[in-house]
Amino acid sequence: MKIQIIGGSGTGKSTLAKYISEKEKIKWIDTDQYLWKDDTFTENNPIEKRIEMYQTDIETFSSYAVSGSIDLWYPNGFGDRELLVFLSLDETIRLKRLRDRERQRKNQNKPWWKDENGEFTNDFLEWCKTYYTAKNKSDAGTFAQHSYLMKISKSPVLKLDSSQPVEELYDEIIKEYKRLHPES
Repeated sequence: MKIQIIGGSGTGKSTLAKYISEKEKIKWIDTDQYLWKDDTFTENNPIEKRIEMYQTDIETFSSYAVSGSIDLWYPNGFGDRELLVFLSLDETIRLKRLRDRERQRKNQNKPWWKDENGEFTNDFLEWCKTYYTAKNKSDAGTFAQHSYLMKISKSPVLKLDSSQPVEELYDEIIKEYKRLHPES
């Protein structure tokens, strides 16, 4: 089983991929681990280090559930996946999830201010607000990028509304996977 999950920040990619990995007893690959040096999300790993980490995972694990994408720095990454899952979520809910997550992280390296709606925000949250407005497929983590990935995907694409409970999303993914791979 080789599944990759993409979608905007806050749609639940990591939660779902981790859940799938636990239920199916397969490797969870969080692409944030390739990109960032640590969980402060302030310093990137060099591309060579990311590729090394990716190649180690691919050589070590024959089954995986991936949260995120790496195509902008490694275009052939996860090319052997069997299903690409795209998660969408109402923007109000997604941005609330992100604000709550940012508050929980309490990263003091990020200055906070109030946006035009009186909501506390920071640079990351302001970037997240551009998910649908960014138009260049080379803009990481945007709908433009994700649309392009779905368009060129060699594997089938399953689009899901991530407002559903994780158990229901898992059930839909497994049902589709078994339809595509009845021998599994």
